[in-house]
Amino acid sequence: MIRTSDSSSMALAPLLVSAKIRPAHQELLALVYVRQSSTKQVEENIESTQMQYRLVDRAAAMGWSDDRIEVIDDDLGMSGRSVEYRIGFQRMIAEVSLGHVGIIFSIEMSRLARSCRDWHQLLENCSLFGTLLADADGVYDPRDHNDRLLLGLKGTMSEAELHVLQGRLRAGQLNKARRGEYFTHAPIGYVRSDNTLVKDPDEQVRNFVEMIFSKFVELGSLSGLVRYLRDDNLTVPLRDHRGVQKGKLQWKQPNTSTLLCMLHHPIYYGAYVYGRRKTDPKKVVKGRRNSGRVWASQDQWDVLIEDKLPAYIRRQQFEANQQKLWENASKYRLGAAMRGTSMLAGRIVCGHCGRHMSVSYSGQKKERLTCEMSRNQWGEKQCQSFNARSLDELICSLLLQAVSPASIELSVQAFAKLDNDRQVVERHHAQSVERADYESELARRRYEEVDPSNRLVAAELERRWEQSLRDKRVAEETLARFRTQQQERLTPSRLSRIESLSNDIPALWHADTTTGLDRQTIFRALVERIVIETVGRSEYVNVMIRWAGGFESRHRIMKPVQRFEWLESAAEIRELIERRKREGKTHAEVSEELNREGYHSTSCGAFTAAIVSSMCKKFRDQSPAAVRDHSSPQWSLRELAHELGVRKETLNTWRRRGWVHATQESPRWTFWANEEELTRLRKLVDHNRQGLQKTPTELTTPTMKTS
Repeated sequence: MIRTSDSSSMALAPLLVSAKIRPAHQELLALVYVRQSSTKQVEENIESTQMQYRLVDRAAAMGWSDDRIEVIDDDLGMSGRSVEYRIGFQRMIAEVSLGHVGIIFSIEMSRLARSCRDWHQLLENCSLFGTLLADADGVYDPRDHNDRLLLGLKGTMSEAELHVLQGRLRAGQLNKARRGEYFTHAPIGYVRSDNTLVKDPDEQVRNFVEMIFSKFVELGSLSGLVRYLRDDNLTVPLRDHRGVQKGKLQWKQPNTSTLLCMLHHPIYYGAYVYGRRKTDPKKVVKGRRNSGRVWASQDQWDVLIEDKLPAYIRRQQFEANQQKLWENASKYRLGAAMRGTSMLAGRIVCGHCGRHMSVSYSGQKKERLTCEMSRNQWGEKQCQSFNARSLDELICSLLLQAVSPASIELSVQAFAKLDNDRQVVERHHAQSVERADYESELARRRYEEVDPSNRLVAAELERRWEQSLRDKRVAEETLARFRTQQQERLTPSRLSRIESLSNDIPALWHADTTTGLDRQTIFRALVERIVIETVGRSEYVNVMIRWAGGFESRHRIMKPVQRFEWLESAAEIRELIERRKREGKTHAEVSEELNREGYHSTSCGAFTAAIVSSMCKKFRDQSPAAVRDHSSPQWSLRELAHELGVRKETLNTWRRRGWVHATQESPRWTFWANEEELTRLRKLVDHNRQGLQKTPTELTTPTMKTS
């Protein structure tokens, strides 16, 4: 019998004398699993956490060296009701499944799992690989039927204890809620006071809450309210209900979620409510924390006590606000399709702000991508928006190219190349194990050959031998992990099946029977996300496509622009048009040259004679008036019309009637007018013609030319 005077040593006594621990266990890892169920326990139950960390000393006392003891504390603050989100528990299962673990220490079995499903999964793995379990009561071998029975009972009791604790907590909360005294945290504009809520003592906070409700009635929409706050640089008062800033008043930027929560909360008309949010098990998504939470209708609330708390508004105003919010939302619900035809929905990310872009529709197939999160949430300017037709065409061509037989062949070759690379890496790890085995064997022989009485040399050789054994185990574990991560091989039968299907996909893609949902399914199976970034105001858009498997391809597409000046090659196009027109080229000839040079119009299409003609007119209107020699009587159409203050069309009408001197040079007309002629023309401009009266002859007869 072992006698000790220290209480902690007495707790270790049953573990130290356990015959279930063998040298084979001590050569493997000893895992110390540390977990607390909530963040509050981690912050307040410090002694419990320290007791769990002290299990390292128990492992050392049982014969494990320090380098073979590993602490897993990734699950501090995580509930044991499920294995989801418990990274530490998942890592522990993986290490056991690889045969690296000799024993698992925990202060009690409920620390490991409070779910029978997770608990028995751990037991099965430990039984298969011979891993022991240890708690404060003793050491257990899952392969022993007596220990297995006891461990099973402990797991059942842990799960039952969880349900009992949850039932008691729920009953206590509901009982306190029926009195109107249970609160989690105070909404904006309220603070905790004993077992109730009172209005915030800060007058500025109270005024802000009152302003929110009055402005919503005035503006009539949530988006208008957000823009109003943003335009006037108004911030929202918040008091943290946890952490070091608990209870401290802070002012933060307004957003839609916060304001919508205020408008929907019944507390602001004085009602106490419990049970507004419930969990629907059918909507719980595995891997997503707090998923399945839904808003309950008023008849499903557990507790509703009218006039229990101080109010900011009347009940009639609250109900009117709810009706207005419903009407605003109904504008986007009524007659709208539940699922759009665009295959891009949900995969497009804005390259400027990193938020997801929405897809809107005009007609059946016209889709537009818009990044409006900043505008909707924060009242800021819209990030970017453009027609999705060019992007949709790019994605369709890339998808069909990705599933074409040629791409399949390249993918198979790439797969074979990756497989060869993996074989090279595996051979490297195997050689590392072989080298470590040789080094450990050499260290063993050197240790055995030394004179035992020479302790100085023997101790050093023993240390080197132990180090070489540790290096060997690390190399073996690395090789084992790498082999477990090998992907499934591509068999000839699977390859032939893939190649046969790839020949039919392009025809199926464009078939009338293929729905938008079918294309979405194929798209989402091959593409993880697409990042879109417009290049300033130009017509170019940078596209980054992240394909399934991690490969990223980068492309550049074009989109229509509203103004010619926004084109990236606007200056080059203008210079070419003006130069060719000075050379006497026609509009059709200029448009053909622009198309040959690879330029495009604002609609991203080809240039036409009509487009070039419109642009020439625009350039003439934009260009400043040239400084002319007033001593010369020669005028261009634009110069003379500007001088007289008439439209160019009017001056051309006078030319056809013979009221002005004009000669044609190439495609343009040149007008002659000296000072005397200008005087006559100005009188003609000022003449007030009434009805069908004839214009006086002296005003319509050109002055005789002089040299």
